[in-house]
Amino acid sequence: MNFFRKSFLQYCSVYRRCMSSNSLTKVAFANGIKTITLASPQTRNTLSISMEKELLKNLSADWENKDLRVIVLDSEGPLFSAGHNLNEMTAKNNLEIYNEIFELASKIMFAIIDCPVPVIAKVKAGAFAAGCQLVAQCDIALCTPNCKFATPGANVGIFCSTPGIAIARCVHPMVTRHMLFTGLPLTAHEANANGLIFKVCEEEDIDKEVDHICQSIMSKSRAIIMNGKRFYYKQVDLPIKEAFKLGEKEMINTLSLKDTQEGIDCFLQKRKPQWCHSSEPYKNK
Repeated sequence: MNFFRKSFLQYCSVYRRCMSSNSLTKVAFANGIKTITLASPQTRNTLSISMEKELLKNLSADWENKDLRVIVLDSEGPLFSAGHNLNEMTAKNNLEIYNEIFELASKIMFAIIDCPVPVIAKVKAGAFAAGCQLVAQCDIALCTPNCKFATPGANVGIFCSTPGIAIARCVHPMVTRHMLFTGLPLTAHEANANGLIFKVCEEEDIDKEVDHICQSIMSKSRAIIMNGKRFYYKQVDLPIKEAFKLGEKEMINTLSLKDTQEGIDCFLQKRKPQWCHSSEPYKNK
């Protein structure tokens, strides 16, 4: 039996037995880093409606908390996520349920974009269909060498239309089409070579590498990263001339901030910056 079809059938069969268990996600918040772990290994971390609601809630929490500097998405079990739950897509369900599935998925993608801090995917197992979409939408993604990434929905009659949206924005068009039309997986190194993954790390090194990235982000002003991320997503799909015009204004506005002037002063004075981590305007003394 095709590997991906077998995986789909396996997680469908166990899903019914697992919804009575505890929370589908785990959240840890320490030293500026919030780690959200997909914690339903028995279901291959399927993005069921319940899982989507938990993930959206956890992603959207603490945005006003200045102590929040980075969000890391992690997972337990043999897959990062197998994608949507097929039990919720059968003909016995109705349009209202279908709408909820995909509206929640889109809200998760928007939450990653709108989140004031970077969202990092730490992928230690395969990510398929909407699970691959989740990885692609993160600001930065790392994985271990054993990982595979695929959009195998067409194998079971469901074209991965929404996963393709996120994937197409970070992966070469030819590779995206190959993933969508064939359902065949990318290896970790193929995903890295084609823009889906920033870096492939050995399993014993990935935690250290993710922490290194987090520490680098946290050494900056929270406000500068927040404003920079917001502008990045605002300009990335604009015509280049329009993007540069907006960029000019963004750079000028940034120079009016207290943290920007603190950063410039500390560079010139060869000292460490004392960030206020807010968009407070600079005031001449």
